Amino acid sequence: MPLSSRCPAALACGAGSAAAGLAGRLAPILLLAAAAQLACSPAAAQPRAAPARLTNSLGMVFVLVPAGSFVMGSDERAETLARDYPQLEPRRFTQLDDEAPRHRVLISRAFYLGQHEVTVGQFRRFARASGYRPESEADGTGGYGYNPDYDPATTMRGDAFEGRSPRYSWRNPGFAQGEDHPVVNVTWNDAQALAAWLSAREGRHYRLPTEAEWEYACRAGSGARYAHGDDPQALTRHANLFDQDAAAHWPRWRAQALAGRDGFAFTAPVGSFAPNAFGLHDMIGNAWEWTADWHADDYYARSPAIDPTGPADGDVRVRRGGSWHTWPFYARCAYRNWNTPQTRYPLVGMRLVREQEPPAPAASPASGAQTPVP
Repeated sequence: MPLSSRCPAALACGAGSAAAGLAGRLAPILLLAAAAQLACSPAAAQPRAAPARLTNSLGMVFVLVPAGSFVMGSDERAETLARDYPQLEPRRFTQLDDEAPRHRVLISRAFYLGQHEVTVGQFRRFARASGYRPESEADGTGGYGYNPDYDPATTMRGDAFEGRSPRYSWRNPGFAQGEDHPVVNVTWNDAQALAAWLSAREGRHYRLPTEAEWEYACRAGSGARYAHGDDPQALTRHANLFDQDAAAHWPRWRAQALAGRDGFAFTAPVGSFAPNAFGLHDMIGNAWEWTADWHADDYYARSPAIDPTGPADGDVRVRRGGSWHTWPFYARCAYRNWNTPQTRYPLVGMRLVREQEPPAPAASPASGAQTPVP
């Protein structure tokens, strides 16, 4: 089965304590208080101080995502999901414990998020300018790639793609890509390296989004399965997912494909589909996106209500959003995927956050005199 299924290496965490239960009961009160403080703060009263968009030294465009709250996760019943995704085996609807409980989260600070996924051209310019060797090249094992002659049945795990092999990397995922396609076959560590290099070069803080920031940005005010609504068959108008164009190359999984066509069998140029309400493209589909967080099945039951950043440690990092090869069920805003930080795959890319600069301090009205500069 494709990467749309999650990796089995889930993180096991202990049961919550009585203190955690009390914190859970207090969370809505604290959240309301924080939201009220946010609304009344001077920074919140002057949102126009920050530009709505900005472009960095690699040509990445960033969109200002406002602070706000949303309901994270999903608690849909297995019966409802089975009705709307009849092509899937029923067991898949019982493997979603990590999406619950649904809980309200406050993102207390606005942040800039890439309008698009990082492209092949942008990643190439980074590698040339920095001298960084992505892990698919540096460790000599390569990545994974599409090969029409490859038979998944010949592998122990039934992998959808051939590899690892040095013939595949971010430069060659086995299918043609332009400079404006999302870079894939990149690891979580590669994303960290890009963010660190940009931060040092520009004197601004770049990083991967937290899982909460990512879902907040993906939903863009929607409480439905997808930003456009609940209907999976409408996805061909909104995202590059596993449809009839892709199924032509993957007859084994044709039954899982969307009924329509989005025009792309593999990755699409970023921005090929309309943006969501926050002005962000391809939050669903095209490439899975690494987030900053470690994964834990029970994290939502103990997650802070304000600016959660995931477990303190773990074995696997969270990826979100689905890819060109993802079945619609696994492209829901709430769906959580994960793998090790060293994993590279032709379905997985990245999108960065650039943190908003703190407002400049106001001049003191107490004195008109200037302080001498030593």
